[in-house]
Amino acid sequence: MPAESEQKVLDGTVWDEFCDALKEAGRIVQSQKAPNDAFNQAEGYRYLTRLLRGGLESFLEFRDPAFPQLRCGAHETIKLGADNPDNRYESAPINPKYDYRIIGNRGTVDYLGISSIINKYASGGTMEVTGHIDHRQMEIGPNGELEIVLSKTEKPGNWLPLGEHSNSITVRQTFQDRINEKRADLKIERIDADDARPEPFSAEKLERGLQGAVMFVKGSAQMFENWAESFLPTLNDLPPADQDYCQSIGGDPNIFYFHSAWQLAPDEVLVIDAPHIPECQTWNFQLDNWWMESLDYRHHTIHVNKHTAQYRDDGSVRVVVAHTDPGLPNWIETAGHDMGTMCWRWIGADEHPLLNVRVMKQEQLASLED
Repeated sequence: MPAESEQKVLDGTVWDEFCDALKEAGRIVQSQKAPNDAFNQAEGYRYLTRLLRGGLESFLEFRDPAFPQLRCGAHETIKLGADNPDNRYESAPINPKYDYRIIGNRGTVDYLGISSIINKYASGGTMEVTGHIDHRQMEIGPNGELEIVLSKTEKPGNWLPLGEHSNSITVRQTFQDRINEKRADLKIERIDADDARPEPFSAEKLERGLQGAVMFVKGSAQMFENWAESFLPTLNDLPPADQDYCQSIGGDPNIFYFHSAWQLAPDEVLVIDAPHIPECQTWNFQLDNWWMESLDYRHHTIHVNKHTAQYRDDGSVRVVVAHTDPGLPNWIETAGHDMGTMCWRWIGADEHPLLNVRVMKQEQLASLED
């Protein structure tokens, strides 16, 4: 109700309610099975501030589906849900009563995929995919020109289906070589918007935006904390994840996921062997903290992929997670952590081989077969 929202702004209630709800979100960091040391708790509270930044941008600044803009909402300092260090993530709000187009240049990035979704991270913890298209299905011009129509009814050319309840799109760009690959440069616009302009800001928009932002913080933090707890029975192993669940919370339909938790003493290492690398678009492994944030890949080597990995003579791959340099290829740094979560992805693969995982003392590494 506009009048009620105006009164809440005038008497300060809108801000008080926001702050009180945000205080409740802090209790998630204190969950019973979450690590209770100061280091991991500090990262937990920083995680909440990162989610809040993302939530405020999403629900206050980029909320209008009549005038959508692609924004990068997960990056080096906003992380969630085992965010992939090889990815550039972008999203925009949409409303299926409109038709849209995405235009731009495909670039040379290894993988470009776009999904329409029902994003309920703020109200139930799911992200259902309602339509998907990737670069392998797209008609692309000789210089990389690209146009995709988004609508409920099928259109000729590149078409991304929208469902009855689609409320957002997600763009994933997956790099194998960030230095030399050029990212796709895209923008979204509503078809037939003509010269329309957004309505001015209002008390109602403020109240709705603050509520959405804090619900996003609480919903996302609780969902991924629960997920991290569910990995404890497979600690220091890396079995296939529940693929249906991964898809329900926004996983790419071209990806097969392995998720688990890890914990290492100061003199221990985690050795992951992939005896068989299938034909695939790419693959990668990453180390995350308890809150399912990728570790700091700006300053540490915390992931490896198809392009960066060193392969053994038989084509297999061995990854070594260790606190200090073991003097072996494919070292993954723990970046000051002694526990957390981890993820392996087969991307665009026809088969999904299992992984062999073991913990040993670092001094035992020399006894491993080459």
